[in-house]
Amino acid sequence: MKKTPGAVIVGSGIAALQAARHLAAHMNVIVITKGEIRQSNSYFAQGGIAAVLSPPDTHASHINDTLSAGEQHHVPEAVEQLITEGAARIRELLIEGFPADRQENGALSLGLEGAHSRPRIVHAGGDATGKWTVEHLLARLPGQVELRENELAFELIVHEGVCTGVKTKDAKGGIHEYKADHIVLAAGGAGALYSFTSNQETITGDGIALAYRAGAAVTDMEFIQFHPTLLYVNGKAKGLISEAVRGAGAVLVDESGKRIMQGVHPLEDLAPRHITAFEIYKARRSGKEVYLNMSMIEGFEKLFPTISALCSKQGIDLQEGRIPVAPGSHFLMGGVKADTCGRTSIKGLYAIGETACTGVHGANRLASNSLLEGIAFGRRFVKSLLEGENTIERAVPSVSAAASDIPPLFEKSELQSMMMESAGLIRTEEKLEALAGCLREAAQLKGDISRWPAEKIERLFMHTTAYLIAVSALSRTESRGAHIRSDYPSREDSWENTWITIENGQLNKRSGEHEWNQNRGSTESLFY
Repeated sequence: MKKTPGAVIVGSGIAALQAARHLAAHMNVIVITKGEIRQSNSYFAQGGIAAVLSPPDTHASHINDTLSAGEQHHVPEAVEQLITEGAARIRELLIEGFPADRQENGALSLGLEGAHSRPRIVHAGGDATGKWTVEHLLARLPGQVELRENELAFELIVHEGVCTGVKTKDAKGGIHEYKADHIVLAAGGAGALYSFTSNQETITGDGIALAYRAGAAVTDMEFIQFHPTLLYVNGKAKGLISEAVRGAGAVLVDESGKRIMQGVHPLEDLAPRHITAFEIYKARRSGKEVYLNMSMIEGFEKLFPTISALCSKQGIDLQEGRIPVAPGSHFLMGGVKADTCGRTSIKGLYAIGETACTGVHGANRLASNSLLEGIAFGRRFVKSLLEGENTIERAVPSVSAAASDIPPLFEKSELQSMMMESAGLIRTEEKLEALAGCLREAAQLKGDISRWPAEKIERLFMHTTAYLIAVSALSRTESRGAHIRSDYPSREDSWENTWITIENGQLNKRSGEHEWNQNRGSTESLFY
């Protein structure tokens, strides 16, 4: 088969590899990552993959759980596609030999996690599902897929509304330019914008900043999920303690042993993440330490080998039966505005995985729907692309922009602390306004940054994505899901089904639809 001019995928997680795997039978594919191929959030994901695989579980039940956890801030059709098509894709992986954990009788060992009404979580290697999923996909990548590691994508090539390529910078400062019919952003979220995070240090919002600087729309940036249980040692977050531990029976307690989730929510310790994280936050603010009591779980080290190794490394004696925890940034529900086929507001530019916002996660993602999204929509993107036009008309190369001087930028650690303090689990108007003001100059910077050191480019992207989060959180004057405002503590009907979308320096509040042909709502300039 003759290969068409192909696709460039920026990112190396599950969504990227799923797309690359299926695209490669039809076109040349290049996968670019700024770190190493096994350095993605996907690879280190402890949680499993939520999927309806057998009765008495139903698609309707999984859909309802997803909508409930995300407080109905969804595109319902997209949720239905995720759940139904996702289950089919997981069955395909199992047929291929994906090493899912099984019971002694050979049946799948399905786990229970927060806000799920039934056990439906597929795991592999206990708490190493991400690793085994990535390895499964890598093993099935066709040989003609080119992997480019340690290259930072710093500019999308867009002319007359069409994206035709991407520019990158390698570890030695060399610049590379890739042209293709299809440019795909799958670079993950923005968890490493915060000092307390479960994310890898490379996950700094690059894909979102790239798209925004090129003129693409971003949406739902105020919704940052904070995972309730990060290992907390000597004032620092040291890694994730999977929700599956609570699914296996562990409970949250304060230093006196009192359960902190009892009576708070009908699901108690398996309540949605934003509710659980908020209760831990309140306990810690009152001066109490919080622990995960897992003393009742038999064979803990066998069930959770990754977590056990993490605790051992940090000097935590699991024989004492409790693990110190605190909340930290985990997942971005917002991102580059896209449909479930990955199409963005720029022709030729696509976004999939956590980089994209398709309306499936609402105001708070349901546990283990993230790996499902990468597998389901990575494949759906390819199917849609192949059924449509495989090529686009080549645009005339754009004229290079004038070089930009490097503006004052906060150090990475300083910005992470600022984000944790002002755009973290609890927000206020005063702190968000101050944060946005500090970031505005960098976020509005245009021009050529190709001569900048890679470290400065990454920090610029961090400033840009952080600014988008801050102004979105400032604009939503209510508390909904993972967006909690202490000065607006209630969920407001007036904000129901309303999306905050930012494009070309304009913030728009759009209601009722999540489509490109909608009329603009109220609009305000972000740069003044």
